[in-house]
Amino acid sequence: MTRGTDERTDLKGMTLPELEEFLARWGKERYRARQLFRWIYQKHAGDFAAMTDLSKELRGILAASCRISGFPAERVETSADGTEKYLFRLEDGEAVESVLIPDEGRRTLCISSQVGCPLLCGFCATGAAGFRRDMTSAEIVQQACFAAKRLAERGERLSNVVFMGLGEPLLNVTEVSRTIGILLSQFAFGISGKRVTISTAGIVPEMLPLALRYPVSFAVSINAARGDLRSLLMPINRKYPLRELVAEMKRIPLQSGRKVTAEYVLLAGVNDSPEDARALARSFRGARIKVNLIPFNPHEASPYRAPEAEAVDRFREVLISGGVQTITRERRGADIRAACGQLRGSVQKYGNR
Repeated sequence: MTRGTDERTDLKGMTLPELEEFLARWGKERYRARQLFRWIYQKHAGDFAAMTDLSKELRGILAASCRISGFPAERVETSADGTEKYLFRLEDGEAVESVLIPDEGRRTLCISSQVGCPLLCGFCATGAAGFRRDMTSAEIVQQACFAAKRLAERGERLSNVVFMGLGEPLLNVTEVSRTIGILLSQFAFGISGKRVTISTAGIVPEMLPLALRYPVSFAVSINAARGDLRSLLMPINRKYPLRELVAEMKRIPLQSGRKVTAEYVLLAGVNDSPEDARALARSFRGARIKVNLIPFNPHEASPYRAPEAEAVDRFREVLISGGVQTITRERRGADIRAACGQLRGSVQKYGNR
């Protein structure tokens, strides 16, 4: 359930098997859960009275004891490049942000899974703003519901979802797992597993179990080729060291042609030297891992600087020469602070009401 004062059972955020089990308590058929899924996630219904293929009796039972939570965006900001950033106010007054990125035929939504983030990565604005709590599956999936409905009104479709907003998804793996089940269900969003990406700082024990359960993509924040430097930039490295993390990335089962993405934020004079690139290439050589280079997006909470374009190009060329597939991420939504590492949600900028 979501964190409101309404004590009725929230159907949003349940997986299809959970909803089937819930309805079975009333002696209702399994297909009723599929009908409800379509109404909630494909037709964006928030009122049981609108669900005309359900019996009047069932609609009455549902209305008396259940609800479908939802919240609109409190604020929408649109970038010059078409990127949209949404601020969502949750039922307990907290707030999170998500970002919709249009790119040729894709519509990618970057969603949050926690209010803030506890990991304290030195270059990330979200971590600098602190951590408040985990989000529920209903709160997480509502971000997708809002964007999907908004896109449908334009004749467009949500095609990709990335867990790259506020929070570390694998520290809230139960609720994130429920959300993935809904995103992949043909009766809900029907998004292919390869188009759902889990971005993690490297919570090693949770990676393989999730990969075995769902055929999703993984993007792992590496950001250093040496363990000591990574511990400085990302304190989580002290618990799950770089060597163990890379070994786990190599164990993730992959369908033909797919690779695990290593995210690497380039910080001027810190981790952007050719020596760093050569060490990274040695770690990934022969593995089905590709590198996504992300020039740092400066913000006031961080002492780090963005690298020069020449340093980015040089780093990429060293990796490519070392046999590692490498791309440089295009910066999107920077003018509305929607670029990578800039989301801050409620914790500092917006506060509670």
